[in-house]
Amino acid sequence: MLRVAVLASGRGSNLAALQACDDDAGFGIVGVFSDKPDSGALQHARDAGIHAQALVPGGYPNRESFDLAFFADVMQIQPDLIVCAGYMRIISAVALARLPVPMINIHPSLLPLYPGLHTHARALEAGDAEHGASVHLVTAELDGGPVIAQARVPVHADDDPTTLAARVLEREHHLLPASVALFARGRLKLHQGQPWLDGEPLAAPLQLHGGVLVQDGPDK
Repeated sequence: MLRVAVLASGRGSNLAALQACDDDAGFGIVGVFSDKPDSGALQHARDAGIHAQALVPGGYPNRESFDLAFFADVMQIQPDLIVCAGYMRIISAVALARLPVPMINIHPSLLPLYPGLHTHARALEAGDAEHGASVHLVTAELDGGPVIAQARVPVHADDDPTTLAARVLEREHHLLPASVALFARGRLKLHQGQPWLDGEPLAAPLQLHGGVLVQDGPDK
């Protein structure tokens, strides 16, 4: 069973999606960590009997010192994989360099398009025909690590950022568990910081199709 630590700052909807399928997918959530003591994610973890812990950045002089303390707490539960599921802090390069396990993040855009915030509004302003979400490896570059998997949705003529965000979030709830399951099943591994699938370098992001990640054929 792959031991997964989840980082979240908000209500925890992607955490709930992970927790709903973890036994069948070969992974277990062993801890949830947040920078927001009142986050919905922490309450969801407590309700589910999962270790829940918050650390507030305000008590630290800089990002690096907070991150080192935060990830020291995370590593106490001995995770095999760290999953950022709505964790809204940029993680320092110093902390990332010391992590002994992979960390992945889910981001609401088709990376490399629209790293950072306000992705749905930016996609609409650009007139994009499709939008979506990406799961990528976390590196020191903001939303710039190698992309593992993506889910795509069409952009409708009457969309606004709220309606588009809701449609993307629904796909995120399938994309993230499917990506974590690849690690749990031993199909996805890292070699020198790059994702390999079934013993071969991952040439392009996997695409979510019918709830399954495949190497082509995105489900629109």
